[in-house]
Amino acid sequence: MELWQLDATDLAHLIRTGRASAREATQSVLARMDAVNPKLNAIVRRFDAEALTVADAADAARARGEALGPLHGVPVTTKINTDQKGHPTDQGVVGMKDFIATEDAPVVANLRKAGAIIVGRSNAPAFSMRAFSDNALHGKTLNPRDKGVSPGGSSGGAGSATAAGMGPIHHGNDIGGSVRIPAYCNGVVGLRVGHGRIPAFSPMATAGRAIGGQLMSTQGPHTRTVRDARLALEVMAKGDPRDTRWADAPLIGPPPKRPIRVALVPEMPGGYTHPAQAAAVRTAGKHLEAAGYVVEEALPPDLEQIPDMWNIIGSNDVFRQLGPNMEKYGDEGGITSMRLWLELCPPSNDPTIVLDTLAARDYLLYRWQCFFQDTPLVIMPTLGHLPPPQDQDLTLEGQRLMLDSIRVSFVAPFLGLPGLAVPVGSHGNLRTGVQILAGRFREDLTLDAGEVIEAAEGVVGVIDPMW
Repeated sequence: MELWQLDATDLAHLIRTGRASAREATQSVLARMDAVNPKLNAIVRRFDAEALTVADAADAARARGEALGPLHGVPVTTKINTDQKGHPTDQGVVGMKDFIATEDAPVVANLRKAGAIIVGRSNAPAFSMRAFSDNALHGKTLNPRDKGVSPGGSSGGAGSATAAGMGPIHHGNDIGGSVRIPAYCNGVVGLRVGHGRIPAFSPMATAGRAIGGQLMSTQGPHTRTVRDARLALEVMAKGDPRDTRWADAPLIGPPPKRPIRVALVPEMPGGYTHPAQAAAVRTAGKHLEAAGYVVEEALPPDLEQIPDMWNIIGSNDVFRQLGPNMEKYGDEGGITSMRLWLELCPPSNDPTIVLDTLAARDYLLYRWQCFFQDTPLVIMPTLGHLPPPQDQDLTLEGQRLMLDSIRVSFVAPFLGLPGLAVPVGSHGNLRTGVQILAGRFREDLTLDAGEVIEAAEGVVGVIDPMW
């Protein structure tokens, strides 16, 4: 087996024990990029020389007997919207191509501290606000399972690269589904952490984020194994005292009452759910039931209200801040998608609506936390529909279908909850999949359940582009 085919856990072990070197691992991943990235355009900036220099230093550190981090010598990538010292935080925008970061964002710094070797940057749409990873600066990313289908967004480059074996861990972030949707579209594992789990400020920022971004946007990894998602979480969640939202919460919470109860939501109320997606939820439930979980179909509190409430914050707060920059600097696809989104979910003239929605959010989160006391896990589709055709969001009807599909992905960010996307079942060349939600700071419960599902479904294998 080639080194690029291994997950991070096995690769780190080989490097730690001297059975492979960091240089060999890096060269192997770079060679895999050479082989498949020209077809996919998932990695849009490469750091071959820099990465090999860091790999040589990692091998020298091991030879000197220095303490090694948990990802020592493991190649990873970061997303183009996150600061990485010495490289552009270009957001997929032509006008920002020379906006060079002078300091790492905390999540990038944490990857480096753990010994990871950053080999490149993954693609995203302009300003990371589409479920399609295409922009005027870097071009379009393709899905290795079907080039006519979106690889997801906004972390679509990360999802595509993970599926195709261009490294075992790829960083992403998620305000409405941007880690979980690419994981679903490409058939890999994606962990959106809960609010406050991973420090996430931009050292380059000169103004505060919109309140919706502060409360709903989080970081997370794309991987091919659940154990790698757990490993990446441990690394990424190291704190930074400058972060205004990071919480020093334990990664493993108190043991829940046994047997663990699970609520299945096969169909998202208020919209369409494809039968294959509903079937994936019920199949995941059977896997967990076989492992001793108590599973029943049940609706958590006020579920149907949440997508509309996300859109109130999105239209009146997130897009209020982002909109002028998109109109000024964005590309045609990003501008069109945003305008259609706002046509379907127009902002209000009532200045109190966001405040009222934030107050309602607090109460809904309280009700969900009460629900989790008895039923610690909720399993839902990752998207309501199958992965969308490329550029579906560039017509009004297509954007209407897209917003209907992502209703289910809005739940976790609106409430600030963790959500783990895992593949379950298939539909032609595509994988169907589910997301596992848990209470605040209970990523551990989602990962435990994800490992049960993974054991039944099989570990995700690397794929070559299917054309």
